[in-house]
Amino acid sequence: MKKLYFIAMGLFAFQSAQAQLFSDNFDSYTVGQYLGPQSLTWSTWSGTEGGAEDAQITATQSSSAPNSIYLASNAANGGPQDVVLKFGQLYNSGIFTLRNKFYINNAKKGYYNIQGAMTIGNLWALNVNMDAGQLIIDDGITPNLVVSTYPQATWFELKIEANLTLHVWKAYVNGNLIGTWVNGVNSVASADFFPVQNTQMYIDDVSFNHVPFVVPNVNAMVADLNMGAEIATQSAAPTVKVVNGGTTPITSMKVDLIYNGTTQTQNVTGINLITAGVYNVVLPTTTLVAGAQNAVAVVYNVNGAMNDNVSSDDTLTELVDPVVPAVGKMVVGEEGTGTWCQWCPRGAVFMDMFENKYNDFWAGIAVHNGDPMTVADYDAGIGTLIAGYPSALVDRLGDVDPSGMSPDFFTRLQTPPVATIVNGANWDSVTRVLNVSVKYTFALAANGNYKSACVLTEDNVTGSGSGWSQSNAYAGGNNGVMGGFESLSNPVPAAQMTYDHVARAIAPSFSGFAGIFPATVNVGDVDIVNYTFTLPATWDENEIHIIGMILDPTGKIDNAGKATIDEAVAHGFETGLNAGISENMNGALDAAVQLVPNPSFGNTTLILNLKQNSDVGISVVDVNGKILKKGDFSQLSGAQSIALDAQQLNAGLYLVHVNINGNLTTLRWMVE
Repeated sequence: MKKLYFIAMGLFAFQSAQAQLFSDNFDSYTVGQYLGPQSLTWSTWSGTEGGAEDAQITATQSSSAPNSIYLASNAANGGPQDVVLKFGQLYNSGIFTLRNKFYINNAKKGYYNIQGAMTIGNLWALNVNMDAGQLIIDDGITPNLVVSTYPQATWFELKIEANLTLHVWKAYVNGNLIGTWVNGVNSVASADFFPVQNTQMYIDDVSFNHVPFVVPNVNAMVADLNMGAEIATQSAAPTVKVVNGGTTPITSMKVDLIYNGTTQTQNVTGINLITAGVYNVVLPTTTLVAGAQNAVAVVYNVNGAMNDNVSSDDTLTELVDPVVPAVGKMVVGEEGTGTWCQWCPRGAVFMDMFENKYNDFWAGIAVHNGDPMTVADYDAGIGTLIAGYPSALVDRLGDVDPSGMSPDFFTRLQTPPVATIVNGANWDSVTRVLNVSVKYTFALAANGNYKSACVLTEDNVTGSGSGWSQSNAYAGGNNGVMGGFESLSNPVPAAQMTYDHVARAIAPSFSGFAGIFPATVNVGDVDIVNYTFTLPATWDENEIHIIGMILDPTGKIDNAGKATIDEAVAHGFETGLNAGISENMNGALDAAVQLVPNPSFGNTTLILNLKQNSDVGISVVDVNGKILKKGDFSQLSGAQSIALDAQQLNAGLYLVHVNINGNLTTLRWMVE
């Protein structure tokens, strides 16, 4: 949701209008030379200057002619440039202001963060992500504190103004307030400019300043207005954050919220809000409507008086412009995690945040590595796309930290999918067989290079014994607040852990089922793919989610559909092409079936992965149902490859029926 704020900022602005502590337009440096060796204030993340981490002075672009610096990267993990602006000391009170001018090329990215400790890498106070015109700010604790825009391929100024005394931060683009919020970390020591993958960013006219802040007597400040949702059609309870910006405790107040022609009032009494204290005023549930319109929050009648000492911060006006999702779009987030990974609690926290905030548009999958919840095929597949743990993939785009999923999420949410997806099912609680139908209704033209896949996840997973305790680098709070993990031990005992979004099975494989869709798919076409799973008794069917997916020809996830077993049963099971038996034992697929290559210009190979002794029957039939080839095999197990001869077959579509211990799987085989 894009936010534009209007607020009288007299107190902030007056106390900030002083000489700058530092200002740099890069014009005094030599073009082509590295920045670090020419400056006492600029350095790099490692402290090694004049090398790959450093930035060179350029005259290609500038806001104030002639010079600037340029950061760029195409590397999956960003870098190697990593330029640091040192503030000279730790600031944890007063008003600190950082100004930067940026030029970010069209459809490219930019990123920087503010460090909250003198030792770099110990504490992040702020992250600023800029991506193809979208600007998103978080404090490493709460995502999407600001979701706004910036002009592409032109110079703009981004100013961060932090009242470290009251913990109220503000962001401006070209002088326009785009966000105000209560920040989780209220100390600043340096700024780190780092090019993530696909960055092309020029920086010029950098400055910072710090002034004291004098706290008035009675002052209730509207510090933030959070509508509780960012997507049109979402319903949520808005929250107005009121900060006591005075020395006198606040015991009562009234708060109004005006949005979409309705005024809601909350009368707050019986509180004792001390200086810099924050009170969350929760209002009744509101549904966001498409289109830009103002939401106005007002605090008044503080301690029974109509006015406080500073009226300029009593009203906050926010231009609410919700993100409008593409019809039928659901975004998939896959997180690489493991109980052995000390930083992986961060992944769990942000996956939960996305589930809670975007449930109707988000399917989260925690792919475990090296612990009892590992699904080998899934773990191996995601391992080729991520650099470490925790990491996340949003619709299998680039590898990002779980705290940085928002830009890709909002981009993908607005991307029209090739097909919408509905999951149906029938469920036998005695045999624990789950038959799933994934129904694809095509909204765009497609082809046979798209692939089908189906994932099962489980929430509230628990266990005991080796591998179930969660390693926890956030224990004790030295690495910041992280969703409550800072209050837990390292490791967190298995008895205290529940794991959500746990990947339990992926069928037929991480790369999906090739050849399942026709060579030509028209708008309005419907295809149904069936999957069969047998759930172990240790799984709770009430905590299972079915996630049907369609993968594009490059392997990215185009769209998904999500349902509980009860929801899928209510949708109804529909018969279609069978994509495989996925009987799961201890997280490993019991049977996987694949044709390689498919399509083929001649012979193809039927690949079986059998985890138990199986009787296998194979038949090849034409589209009229005539059996052309047939074979039976007894007591096969493990990996098996069976050649299928196409020399006597004409070009066209054939069906390969594979019967494994009485369970029928049907594959499409395209002979060219």
